[in-house]
Amino acid sequence: MERLKNNFKEMKRHVYIVMAVLACCWCFSCQKEGRLDHIDTSGTAPQQISDVKTEGKPGKVIVTYKIPNDPNFMYAKAEYEIQPGVLREAKASLYTDTLVLEGFGDTKPHEVKLFSVGKNEQASEPVIIHVTPLTPPVRTAFESIEFKPTFGGVEVSFENEAQENLVIEIMVDTDGFMRWERVQTFYTGALRGKFSVRGLDLSERRYGLYIRDRWNNKSDTLIQWMTPIYEETIPKSKWKIVKTLPGDTWQEASGLFIERVIDGKLGDGSTGDYSGTFASSNASVLPQWFTIDLGEQVTLSRIRMHQMPGSHMYNGSAVKKFEVYGSNSPDTDGGWTNWALLGQFDSFKPSGLATGYTEEDKHYAWFLGEEFVFDELLPPYRYLRFKTLETYASAGQVVITEIDLFGKVQP
Repeated sequence: MERLKNNFKEMKRHVYIVMAVLACCWCFSCQKEGRLDHIDTSGTAPQQISDVKTEGKPGKVIVTYKIPNDPNFMYAKAEYEIQPGVLREAKASLYTDTLVLEGFGDTKPHEVKLFSVGKNEQASEPVIIHVTPLTPPVRTAFESIEFKPTFGGVEVSFENEAQENLVIEIMVDTDGFMRWERVQTFYTGALRGKFSVRGLDLSERRYGLYIRDRWNNKSDTLIQWMTPIYEETIPKSKWKIVKTLPGDTWQEASGLFIERVIDGKLGDGSTGDYSGTFASSNASVLPQWFTIDLGEQVTLSRIRMHQMPGSHMYNGSAVKKFEVYGSNSPDTDGGWTNWALLGQFDSFKPSGLATGYTEEDKHYAWFLGEEFVFDELLPPYRYLRFKTLETYASAGQVVITEIDLFGKVQP
């Protein structure tokens, strides 16, 4: 029996040795032989594509064609200029019959060369066509621009029907002699939006605006003389949460107290810091509201509401739609008789993404705070009521990190 065991061990040892030798031989063979390529770059090019059709779109053109019945065909390629001397290329594999030509900044005819490219990377003679794109988004968005003074600065509103990624540049004439300096750059892919530049000099100055896209196509420049309207940050030293009005929903979840919306702290939930965040009870329902006593009468120009990064940023219990009411004598029974609606607002995401958020979204909604501007000059009020109508995904809970107010404290 012992002899059989020894023989079995000896046989296993020989098997391991043979396997090791074979592995070494295989590795050596791979190193010596390398990769075998069977591409004949000296071969002929495939047949040309045919039956070409084009359709103009805003800033681009869709090209469809018939793929050649050629076993050597690998993909189609287009070469074209979007600006004088600026060449672009588009490719489409053998599994599709469509090329998308992007980046046009005008509505002029453009020459396009269409090639069939083979598996050997040889290109056919070009099929030459002329295409005409429709008005590019950089121009249509510019035509929709409204540029006007606002509290502490200037305001831009726009529409972007194509939802193209655009850059809006705001400039100021620094000395009255058309020496321009950039004061703010906005990035957006949203259907529509409104942006403001704050903290500007309150004197009359010349301001400029233009729009560009990712291909560096630019609109004209809009130039206007404007004088920003005076405003100040409303100090929070006199603010307090009113907890005596029936119906107000300031009850918190897990110790995330309502007072945190006015404590000046910006906790970052994505890092586990909830120190500056309020969350209402998980059992709460919408709509819900709470009341702030500002301690003095204030004329409001705008609000900043800070979201919490993490699972509740443009998601979950983040506020999506809300109303703001003002009063100088709140109903003691919690009613709405003595309250005036000051504005209804919708949350805005700069990136326009349907889900998730970018670093730019986070910077806007958390660090800066989502900005909501009142459309008209309001009477002064001491009490404000914030009524949440809708969140991004929650059935009732509301999560807010901080609220800031701007305008003018009444003497």
